[in-house]
Amino acid sequence: QVQLVESGGGLVQAGGSLTLSCAASGRTFSGYVMAWFRQAPGKEREFVAAIVAAISWSGDSTYYSDSVKGRFTISLDNAKNTVYLQMNSLKPEDTAVYYCAADRRAGITTRRNGYGYWGQGTQVTVSS
Repeated sequence: QVQLVESGGGLVQAGGSLTLSCAASGRTFSGYVMAWFRQAPGKEREFVAAIVAAISWSGDSTYYSDSVKGRFTISLDNAKNTVYLQMNSLKPEDTAVYYCAADRRAGITTRRNGYGYWGQGTQVTVSS
C-alpha cells in the first residue's frame, strides 16, 4: 500500500514559481513511476509530468506534457521518499488542483488509469 500526501500549493502571480512536494509512505520509489496530474474546474484531469527512478548510471527518466515542458521540472529525493514538481514561469492557465500519482509499472504512461495510487490534491492558483 502506498500513501501519497501533496503539499506546497498556493496563490502566486503570473510569472512566479512554486514547488509542490509529494511524500510517499509505505513503499520506496524502487520499481514505481511517480507522476503529477492536474485538474482545472470543469475540465478533465490531465497529465503533467512523470519520473522513473534511475536503475543505472543513465539517471532518472522524465516525461512532460507539451504545455509545461521547459517550465516545470519533476525530481525525486529517494532518501526522503519525496517527489517534487518545480513550477516556473507560471501562467493563469496553470491554475488547477495538482495530484500526485504512483504505480508499479515498467514505464511512464500519461493515462490516468495507469496509476492506482493518488494523493488528495493541492490547489495552485495563478493570478494574472
